[in-house]
Amino acid sequence: MVEVSTANEVAQPASFEFDAESNAAIETILKRYPPGRQASAVIPLLYVVQRQMKRQTDSAWVPLKGMDAVAARLGMAPIRVYEVASFYFMFNTKPVGRFHLQVCGTTPCWLRGSDEVFHACKDAAHVAGYGQTSEDGMFTLSEVECLGGCVNAPILQVDDDYYEDMDYERTVQLIEALRRGERPPPGSTIGRQTSAPEGGPQTLLDVPGE
Repeated sequence: MVEVSTANEVAQPASFEFDAESNAAIETILKRYPPGRQASAVIPLLYVVQRQMKRQTDSAWVPLKGMDAVAARLGMAPIRVYEVASFYFMFNTKPVGRFHLQVCGTTPCWLRGSDEVFHACKDAAHVAGYGQTSEDGMFTLSEVECLGGCVNAPILQVDDDYYEDMDYERTVQLIEALRRGERPPPGSTIGRQTSAPEGGPQTLLDVPGE
């Protein structure tokens, strides 16, 4: 893939074409929308681009040519796609590391120790700070807004996976596992059952008649 530089110094691919897996996904997505409303699929198709880039380059991001491909597929002006891609933080408009560490810094996670998760990411992934990528290209660290998992805070999102009930030590262990090529199962890192209290459910344990 030939790359060219842009004014903001992000190397952009000279071209982008949807591969077979992406085309199959797009066909399924477009069936959800009535004729003439295909522009409503812009967010799902941007995800398709980001995941294809992850498959092809090991970096999940949306290049300009990918946005142009979405615009052409949906019959939209490219600027409309650019606006969406640049507005939502879940779309990466520049390359990221092999693993994207996304620390939730919103109030519930902060009160439960997201600062320690942040420091663990810096120490274990060798990343200078938010918006930075480690020198080996393995990890990019970002701060994100509420991930909607407040009851099991603090949350660390790695790519599309949520790791819940994090602290400094468990964050370091997760990053070390990723570095070894292991992918721990997402979810609570303390064995919590969905959103039940620590130690297990406390209600509806004795149901009359059973």
